[in-house]
Formats: sequence, structure tokens, C-alpha cells
Amino acid sequence: MWSNSIGKAFAVTCFGESHGPGVGVTIDGCPAGLQLTSGDVQEALNLRIPEEKAVVSARREPDMVEVFSGVFQDYTTGAPITLHIRNREARPSDYEALKDIVRPGHADYPAKIKYGGFSDYRGGGRLSGRMTAAFVAAGAVANKLLAGLGVEVLSYTLSIGRLRLPTSPSPDDARKLTYENPMRCPNPAMAEQMRTVVLDAKADGDSLGGIVECIVTNLPVGVGEPLFDSLDAELAKILFGIPAVKGVEFGAGFEAARLKGSENNDQFTLKEGKIVTLTNNSGGVLGGMSTGMPLLLRVAFKPPSSIAKEQKTVNVARMEESVLAVKGRHDPCVVPKAVPVVRAMVSIETADLMIRGGMIPRVLKS
Repeated sequence: MWSNSIGKAFAVTCFGESHGPGVGVTIDGCPAGLQLTSGDVQEALNLRIPEEKAVVSARREPDMVEVFSGVFQDYTTGAPITLHIRNREARPSDYEALKDIVRPGHADYPAKIKYGGFSDYRGGGRLSGRMTAAFVAAGAVANKLLAGLGVEVLSYTLSIGRLRLPTSPSPDDARKLTYENPMRCPNPAMAEQMRTVVLDAKADGDSLGGIVECIVTNLPVGVGEPLFDSLDAELAKILFGIPAVKGVEFGAGFEAARLKGSENNDQFTLKEGKIVTLTNNSGGVLGGMSTGMPLLLRVAFKPPSSIAKEQKTVNVARMEESVLAVKGRHDPCVVPKAVPVVRAMVSIETADLMIRGGMIPRVLKS
């Protein structure tokens, strides 16, 4: 069976396919009394695709959201909120020639086997990056809920290919500079270098991966439900729901394995009467609960699998070896488009855990 829902208190169910009529989400559990308009969701969706056409897929959906339920007189009612985004630029015919060819790096082969040949093969169907539009829509609602409590979620491009920011940006730079360039990198000089290597890969018929970093500030202490619904475990799960994600790490991440305890431990101190740590190697999480320090995580994305270079594959209908050079509208790098998606997913799961922990009431006060 398909698994299409995540969250327990702020439960998000997504629907639709890449080249079907549309995609969308239903959110069950959003507190009543949140001021919300379609414009709030549209603002987030407008950031999903960079303006520069050369660095992204030629498929440019307008992503106009429709609010079907759960909002009345610009406030949430507590009833399920359904958000729908119609597919205006779908080209299902582009995939007829590929229906029996399993594309290297894509989920075509396991999906054909698991669902007996009935899964939607057009652009990956349910397993397409197109579903991220629905995630961003749901994330806009969660983000507004968090913002009302002073919790801010910021994400940005940390690396593309072998190019990486030497240090994480300040929250102020992340807030002001991330969307000033098509790479969604808060360092203008590095962003231009990233743009060059992406265009070079595209010209060579290839693609690049990279890393999105995310920081959550003003998170209260104790968000997360140990042992198995812990903050980092739940965030990792929802982030792995984004197509092309291959790794998630918090704080020092894998680098912690190379450190001594005296180097890795975040020592406690007092600052203006508040308990803080001198470092943040834990990424703001201890024992699956937030520490009150900034939550810091990174998400690794593989290079897009649809490339123009010829690759070996198999025609599953004929059970014959074949070759494939993918043509059509494809991203040379998904990292810039993934920046708002990571923010959305982190917002969704943070809101869910804060409601479950009693930090967000079921009815908001006006």
C-alpha cells in the first residue's frame, strides 16, 4: 500500500501525481483561530522555483493554490484544511516511450514490481519531485502557526557539487540573502560559483547534487517525544519523504564520530539568566528533545537522475538490455528548489510535535 500521511496532531495527507490533474494536501489538526488566507500559502509557493530558467527544469507550473476547506473568514476553523494545486504544464505523452524502460536512478523498477505494473509511470507519478509543491503548501500553514509563537525556520543552500560555504551564515544573512539569487545561497560570491558549475554540468548533459542546511530559532526546550517520536527521528523521517534525499544529519553530524567527548560535548553556561551552551555540536537536540539552542540540520540531495548522457538500462516488457539518454524538461540540480521544501517539512513536523507536547493549544486566542 501507499503511505501518504505523516504527523499525529498536525496530520498531513498528500495526494496527486506529477502529470495528473493536480497535487495537494489535507491538513487535519491545525488549531482553530489561526489567521490564514490563500495569499499566505501562495507566497510560499511562489518561492518554490527560482526565476532563472537556465538553472531549473523547463516545466514551470504556476502553482496557484485553491483552499477547499477549513478556512472561514480568513481564520482556520479547526476542520481539515484542503489545499489544491492544479497541474497546468503536465505533458503525460512525454513518458509513453519510457513506460517499459526503467530509468537509472529513478524508482521506476521497484514501483513496477511492488504495484504490479499499475503505478503511474508518467514522470514518476506519486514519486516525483512535483509532490513537493503540496509539501510547500502544507508547510506554509505550519510555518505561520510557528511564527505566531516566535519560532523561525530558515533554510538555504550550503553546498552544490564540491562547492561549499566555509561556515554557516548568520540567521540575519539567511533571512535576507537566500532568495536574492537562483542558487538560494546566502553568500552572493559563492552563489555565482555554484550557478557556473550547475550550468557547466547541464551543458555536459549531466547533473549535480548538494546540501541544504536548516536552522530553527526560538524553539522552546523539550520539543520531541522520546524514545521513538523524538525530535530528530521525526524530522529525519519527514525529510526522507522528499524525493532525492540521501542523508540527514544534526549539528556536528558524522563529524562527531571523529571527535573526543571533551570536544563534542556542548558545555552549559548562563547568559543573561538563561541556560545556554558554549557550542552547538548537538544541533540543538539531546535525547530526542530540543535544548533551547538553535536546531541545526543538513539534508543531502543526490544529483537528478534524468540526464542526457547515455546510460545502460533494461526494457522490462521485452526483458532486453537497452540504452537511454533522457530527453525533456529536467533539473540539472534540485538543491535550489529544495530549499523551501526543507523549510516546509521541518515546519510541519515541528508544529506537529509542539501540538503533541502541549506547547501549541488546539484553539488559538485572538
